[in-house]
Amino acid sequence: MDDTPPCNPADARPGRLLAWWDFARGIDTQTVTDRGPRGLAGRLVNVPTRAVRGARWSGAAMDWRSAPRDYAAIHFHEDDLHDCGWDTDFTLTIPQGAQSAAYGLRLRKGDAKDILPFYVIPTRDGPRARVCVLASTFTHQAYANHARGNCDAAMRARMDAWGCPPNADDYPVYGRSTYNLHPDGSGIAFSSRLRPTLSIRPGYLTFDDPNGSGLRHFPADSHLHHWLDTRGIAFDVITDEDLDAEGAACIADYPLLITGSHPEYHTPRTLDAIAQFRAQGGNLMYLGGNGFYWRIAHVATLPGLIELRRAEGGIRAWAADAGEYYHQLDGGYGGLWRRNARPPQSIGGVGFSAQGLFTGSYYRRTAASQTEDVAWIFEGVSEEELGNYGLSGGGAAGFELDRADPRLGTPDGTVILARSEDHDDSFVTVPEELLSHLHTLNDETPEALVRAEIVYTPARDTAGALFATGSITFCGSLNHQQGNNGISRMTENVIRRFAGF
Repeated sequence: MDDTPPCNPADARPGRLLAWWDFARGIDTQTVTDRGPRGLAGRLVNVPTRAVRGARWSGAAMDWRSAPRDYAAIHFHEDDLHDCGWDTDFTLTIPQGAQSAAYGLRLRKGDAKDILPFYVIPTRDGPRARVCVLASTFTHQAYANHARGNCDAAMRARMDAWGCPPNADDYPVYGRSTYNLHPDGSGIAFSSRLRPTLSIRPGYLTFDDPNGSGLRHFPADSHLHHWLDTRGIAFDVITDEDLDAEGAACIADYPLLITGSHPEYHTPRTLDAIAQFRAQGGNLMYLGGNGFYWRIAHVATLPGLIELRRAEGGIRAWAADAGEYYHQLDGGYGGLWRRNARPPQSIGGVGFSAQGLFTGSYYRRTAASQTEDVAWIFEGVSEEELGNYGLSGGGAAGFELDRADPRLGTPDGTVILARSEDHDDSFVTVPEELLSHLHTLNDETPEALVRAEIVYTPARDTAGALFATGSITFCGSLNHQQGNNGISRMTENVIRRFAGF
């Protein structure tokens, strides 16, 4: 029921009311309602932030849907950008029968060149491969145009030598990422793909990594795609947006779903689809770290846009203000999926435990990995220090690390196959694990939680099998020595078993 008082504000002189724009109405829309006599409704441009505290905010309710009058405000920023609205200069028709994969449209004019990436997904009526790779497009979008401030002379020299795309630090005009701040110091809660996104380019350099490629997100996932190609493993690609729109139906025909290096951002529908896929017998390989971490909003009425409220804990680039934890687009409670009672372990078997610099170390196998039941996973693997190499940070276990935890949803029967070791002093335990600087939620020391774990959950009547690696840098090790290494062999063993090759 709308309890907003009738159109007669106390400060309006009789007969002088021309318009009364009520920001408490339609908070989840891009319309400004005029409750005055002339009906002069307004349309918002570039998605300013709503569901923010207004002048009448009392603190009595934290959910804007419960007290819309408390949230009768709109926060405008000079760099809000949703849709550039550019005219269509040309169209590209995908040839009939094109293989599902990541592609690039090459553009040239004089000495200037660019590659615009896109995914071709499989046709609805097939044929289909036995392996489906889930492209983490929501995560790529959350980081789109992330200005890190690290593009120094040494990094620019490497970019020039390698022919890398330009760095987002140099182009604020295209809008920043959800890891940056607006000019007024508030956090950026929206990211759109309907604008130039420099970081979503093949070869985009994120770090001047002395041990490897320095790639992350979209370009880093090319490590996985290239490895699959060279190993002769056919695969299709489905994006987060497809999964959000169609649910488990769009992946139901695959025996195996594989994630990339960093599937961090998800909607309720994408998590539901993955959970349903496994419940129906599908096998999942989570080949990254810090996955299934933040909850986002994505609605059909604003295509190409995601919303993020960095609420209540977690490693954060900024913190949402009190009372502004709920998304304006769908009314959902923002922040960590763990704070929404869906920890990453309940989806991918492992969850975020520690973070450090972009450096990688190795895993050491556990006694449980030596048993006959899991011997097939390590057939042909002889390394004692598993993954002490790679294009991402120099090692398979690095940057952001995940571990198993039955209290947080790691499935019963999960086997911990290997644990990472020897991380440098930059690595710290994530804040959601800490009760104080000395005490953690599971009673281990904070230092002990600095680890990645490779886990395997056998298939059972109620779910398909699960394999997870617990590290963002894992896929960077697949191509070491042209794929002739322990990380590659172990991963291929699991893929071929899970996919039924």
